[in-house]
Amino acid sequence: MAGSETPGALDGIVVLDLTRILAGPTATQMMGDLGATIWKIENPKTGGDDTRAWGPPYAPTPDGQDTDLSAYFMAANRNKKSIAVDLASAEGQRVLRQMAARADVVIENFKPGGLVKYGLDHATLCAAHPGLVYCSISGFGQTGPNRDKPGYDLMAQGYGGIMSLTGDPDGQPMKVGVGIADVMCGMYATIGVLAALRHRDATGEGQHIDLSLVDAQMAWLINEGTNFLASGQNPVRRGNAHPNIVPYEVFAAADGHVILAVGNDGQFRRFCDFVGRPDLAELPEFATNPARLENRVGLIAEITPLIAARSMAEIIDGLEARKVPVGPIHTVKQALSTDQARARHMVVPMQANGAGTVQVLGNPLNFSRTPVRYRSAPPRFGQDTDEVLQSLARSDEDHTG
Repeated sequence: MAGSETPGALDGIVVLDLTRILAGPTATQMMGDLGATIWKIENPKTGGDDTRAWGPPYAPTPDGQDTDLSAYFMAANRNKKSIAVDLASAEGQRVLRQMAARADVVIENFKPGGLVKYGLDHATLCAAHPGLVYCSISGFGQTGPNRDKPGYDLMAQGYGGIMSLTGDPDGQPMKVGVGIADVMCGMYATIGVLAALRHRDATGEGQHIDLSLVDAQMAWLINEGTNFLASGQNPVRRGNAHPNIVPYEVFAAADGHVILAVGNDGQFRRFCDFVGRPDLAELPEFATNPARLENRVGLIAEITPLIAARSMAEIIDGLEARKVPVGPIHTVKQALSTDQARARHMVVPMQANGAGTVQVLGNPLNFSRTPVRYRSAPPRFGQDTDEVLQSLARSDEDHTG
């Protein structure tokens, strides 16, 4: 992990962050990790970002009292300055317009049109500042028949199709275990902002980015979405099985479960040799992946008891030695406690204001020249208000002096 003196890829970029919950904060945390200055605006009437109250667990004070640093909030809000501003007030709007004049990027997740009455919408700010990159995140986007409907991760997963593919074939549709629609929307937002900044730097032109949770979720249907477009057949839930590769799923071992991910015919032959049934790889109905896909039920019936007769360690060691993809199913505790997680710095301790040391998940990007920096822990509500507003005031004095 780099020290604070190491330059970041986005050093000098200022982001006015009018987002809350998860999608927008995911994007701005990523930009903050890369060196951008993030001004996180929080509503003093509500105590700030909604997720500050989405606990327990919370980071406690030294005497054991809960802080406003819920684990959920800390997941997406490091490397930011928290500034308490009431955008519903005339003074708050003046301050935010002042901040927008200093910013390279504005990112917001209000309902479409929700900022017009405050004079903080993209049309108003982009007209005043032609080089501004303005990103709007909403449930369904700025256009379309559903533009005014609210957007939450669970609803996006349902509307966008991923829940119909997730879960046991005989169970109910199931959401992914984390807010993946929000997170992926935040990742798309980051990509969009970076692309728009490159265009701005080349031409001087800013622009508006219109991004929705549902559009993003449909985009990452990936192979199952294109399976439908190519075949006209609606994909179905398969539990842990893969729609296009067999065998590629979870199997019970004698003492737990393992993941088997056979990606080609050579790996399948080596798998069959390991389980003592090399003849299976020679049968026409199993010899190739298209054949195995067609005869999925029969093949799984053949290999399930062969795997169940062996321990997890035997299976993993034996198949790894044969270069057949295989692995364990970790709990979150096990995953974050592995030697691999430690070697890759995927758990990062940080010093939080009034809450001692907190731990956050690491950023997976590893740059050779401009490494990710963990400059500041997730902020307490409004902790940077005076510092930032006084800095703006001094800047204005310098400009007018």
